[in-house]
Amino acid sequence: MLRPRSVGPLILIFIQGFGNALKWVKKMTEVEEELNEKLRFLGGFISAFKDHIHTDIYVKPGDFGPSIPAHRALLASRSSIFKNMLESDSYITADHPPGGTITLAELYYEELQCLLEFLYNGNLSKEKVEKHVYSLSIAADKYEIPYLQKFCENQMRRCLNLSNVLDVLEISDTCSNLILREEALNFIVRNMGEIIFLPSFEEFALKNPHLNVQITRASFLENKNTRNVI
Repeated sequence: MLRPRSVGPLILIFIQGFGNALKWVKKMTEVEEELNEKLRFLGGFISAFKDHIHTDIYVKPGDFGPSIPAHRALLASRSSIFKNMLESDSYITADHPPGGTITLAELYYEELQCLLEFLYNGNLSKEKVEKHVYSLSIAADKYEIPYLQKFCENQMRRCLNLSNVLDVLEISDTCSNLILREEALNFIVRNMGEIIFLPSFEEFALKNPHLNVQITRASFLENKNTRNVI
């Protein structure tokens, strides 16, 4: 049982702690408000994209979808590859004067829309990410867009499961993403008994013999290490 003289200091400590908690909450609220204000300010970029305000270049997909108006300066600021393309006459056609057109042949219309939206907004809805993460990852690698590369990597790592791990491994190999490849390989080894009987595994193995070799070696090393521990 606490003695009366100890109650005072305890109350003081409680009050001080409560006061510090209130200050922390206030600070976090201010940070959140500042972030929201910044996002609203930067939202002007996506509005300019969606409303075609002062666009000066068209970006054409590889399918028969329509070209999408964009801004040369923003594309060049997001990717050195785009910058070089826009500075080279060999990449630009005169389909839509005065700005001309560049073609990203590897992307379908919806994929191109998502890529451009991300370049303007720095984010995408969950539905769009889940649907186009593989094509966006490849585009991010090809056009050297590190922020989008990391964004796609994080998405694939969070959602790694039996149904997509072979695709993730293939994408990680295409994009030379060592972290993602290692994580996908470890996942496959841990779930080898299920994955080798998936309908997609045989097609994957025939299409990617070098990855199949890596899976076999990783599985062998895992079994060897397990035996040594036992």
